[in-house]
Amino acid sequence: MLKQPVQIHSADELILTELILENVLSPYTPEEIVALLSSFVFQEKTDVIPQLTPTLQAGVTSILSLTSRITALQASYQILLPPDSLSSAPGTQDSLTYHPRFGLVEVVHAWASGMSFKNIMALTDVLEGTIVRVVTRLDETCREVRGAARIVGDPELWAKMGVAQERIRRDVMAVGSLYL
Repeated sequence: MLKQPVQIHSADELILTELILENVLSPYTPEEIVALLSSFVFQEKTDVIPQLTPTLQAGVTSILSLTSRITALQASYQILLPPDSLSSAPGTQDSLTYHPRFGLVEVVHAWASGMSFKNIMALTDVLEGTIVRVVTRLDETCREVRGAARIVGDPELWAKMGVAQERIRRDVMAVGSLYL
């Protein structure tokens, strides 16, 4: 475990810690990492199904597998999950599990890759303010994951998280309109 378990607090601490310790994020580019991390900070629903690259789809599968394993372990030890992270599992009414939301993975990947905000808005039905809020929260999550990577001695992930922060910060706080 991390020497400082409170290193991550902006998203699901246990799952993000396991992603770091199991090197799940290592094979991905900074843009892909930040896109995958968006599943932990995006809270709303969207009717648009994101079009993911095979690499991002593999990341989604890895996160879902890890999440399933951790929630099963938590259930076996009767550890309660926070009420805001619970939802009924498909096909059952009394089974409660944590489900990350992948609705903005494509949007965040496009943002981190440099696509204009105007073009990004064509990818989703999520409101502009929600996207800006998610990107802002992602900056905090990236900072926390970067700190955790430093603590566990993963210089590659530490460097990638620094690049990821630079890519998502672009102009979010500095311009009057993101549509430029």
